[in-house]
Amino acid sequence: MAYSARKDSPELPDFSLLKRLVRDQLIYLLEQQHDVDKLYKVEHKAIVSTSDQLCFLIRPRIQTVKWICDVVNADKAVGKLRRYKIIFTPQKFYACEAVLEEQGIFGDVTTDEWAFYLLPLDEDIVSMELPEFFRDNFLAGDQRWVSTAGSALHLLHTLYGPFTKVYGIGRCSKMAYESWRELLEDSEQKPRQAEIGNVFLIDRDVDFVTPLCSQVVYEGLVDDIFRIKCGCVEFSPDVTSSDKSVKVMLNSQDKVFNEIRNEHFSNVFGFLSQKARNLQTAYDKRRGMDIKQMKAFVSDELKGLKQEHRLLSLHIGASESIMKKKTKQDFQELLKTEHSLLEGFDIRECISYIEEHINRQVSMIEGLRLLCLLSITENGLLPKDYRSLKAQYLQSYGVEHLLTFHNLKQLGLLVEQQPGETLTAMESKVGKLVNDKTAGKLTDAFSSLAKKSNFRALSRKLNLVPKSDEEYDLRVPRDMAYIFSGAYIPLSCKLIEQVLERNGWTGLEEVARLLNGHEFATKNDAQRIILVMFLGGCTFSEISALRFLGKEKGCKFIVVTTAITNSSRLMESLLGNTL
Repeated sequence: MAYSARKDSPELPDFSLLKRLVRDQLIYLLEQQHDVDKLYKVEHKAIVSTSDQLCFLIRPRIQTVKWICDVVNADKAVGKLRRYKIIFTPQKFYACEAVLEEQGIFGDVTTDEWAFYLLPLDEDIVSMELPEFFRDNFLAGDQRWVSTAGSALHLLHTLYGPFTKVYGIGRCSKMAYESWRELLEDSEQKPRQAEIGNVFLIDRDVDFVTPLCSQVVYEGLVDDIFRIKCGCVEFSPDVTSSDKSVKVMLNSQDKVFNEIRNEHFSNVFGFLSQKARNLQTAYDKRRGMDIKQMKAFVSDELKGLKQEHRLLSLHIGASESIMKKKTKQDFQELLKTEHSLLEGFDIRECISYIEEHINRQVSMIEGLRLLCLLSITENGLLPKDYRSLKAQYLQSYGVEHLLTFHNLKQLGLLVEQQPGETLTAMESKVGKLVNDKTAGKLTDAFSSLAKKSNFRALSRKLNLVPKSDEEYDLRVPRDMAYIFSGAYIPLSCKLIEQVLERNGWTGLEEVARLLNGHEFATKNDAQRIILVMFLGGCTFSEISALRFLGKEKGCKFIVVTTAITNSSRLMESLLGNTL
């Protein structure tokens, strides 16, 4: 397959402890509510129950708290007396308690917290399961989740630290780091053997290009097509070859999945075919066995072979389904357009492709994604192109997306180049401001300008786009670019590689400037277990790239993310009608 682990690779920490801690805390909280007879999913409608007590386990969301207020006030209106308890997870916020007070039920309910900060999805992936983090923090400027990230980091440090070195880039990362340091100063540290050495914090807006690119590794494609939720996927009847859907946990315990999850999709069918032949050979061993041998075969091997056969059938079905869907969308032409945008070639042809995509109404979300990828890689659109593409999109999908365009512009994802200014002039103006210490207060005012004008410069400095005239063997990849068919090395992962190689930001000052700064690093000894925390979401492609990098360097990466993301989730979170 694509790569094999080095023999000297370190062992990963055991994250089952995280599960046990949150399970025990939840049991303790629920045991305080005697005679729990039924569990209901929060559906924002009237509750039909004769119980004299209601316990709500919720995220600290204003809309949900208002619904609970409606439930309580409806009971009070008909004279029904009940006890109410709200358990917020991972923590409660003042805004939620303020709603309870405004609605006049603050004295009618008791509140508690379930500190469920981290959900291990696999041996090297831990999620905070906060998909709202991205929109709340980066678009709305709501920084309440920053302290949650700091608390999650503190929990990991307490259980698996002490961390020996911490790097980071991005405003949110710096605030999360400072929040964690405050918690660290207020807590007692017991000396212990560290299981995690280095930590790297990175904001999602440091690298928007990577989540906007089409995923072509198997796990990424499964997420794009079927949507992986909390490490679980539901395969539809066309995958299972039956009349019902099947839910499957996707992690390293699935031996078939574990061997293909990081593979470029072009390699997957070959592996699955070979696996099927090997499985048939194992079954054929039964022929000619005597009774004693058959008994041993049934007790030792048959159950495992049947399980492997079931999983193999599911992944073959999933691969066939992916192939059908991607063929329908003319996937190769789409990839060709993306690669041209990344390389900066044939831009007019790319714009024509995007226009046709929008006018044919192929996909509302994918149309937005392509517009954003065009804008970021071209450092903003020419005014005439911006106006034309915007008008065509609104005509195809509705004027309600004016707010969507506003959101995208606010994040620097889809912007118009300033008339009369060339790229070089823009870069030099921002560079002068950022480097001038006396103009530090002006830096933030020009942050959006810096965001939209730096991909080409970063690509050149970090060699993100391999030379297109070189043959790239996807079966034996030479670098992390394999996750995008050899066309692009993810900026987020390249940054991590470079900082770790240099043991800090020395020599990367210009790169940090182009990324709006906020970089930081502590000084200590390095270790070979590296925790990377993505604030605002992480893609499965980035996880595959980091696994590849770890096996190349003889280290292992643990990915902690506020949520798993992809291009669809990213775009959906910015739609104007979700406000």
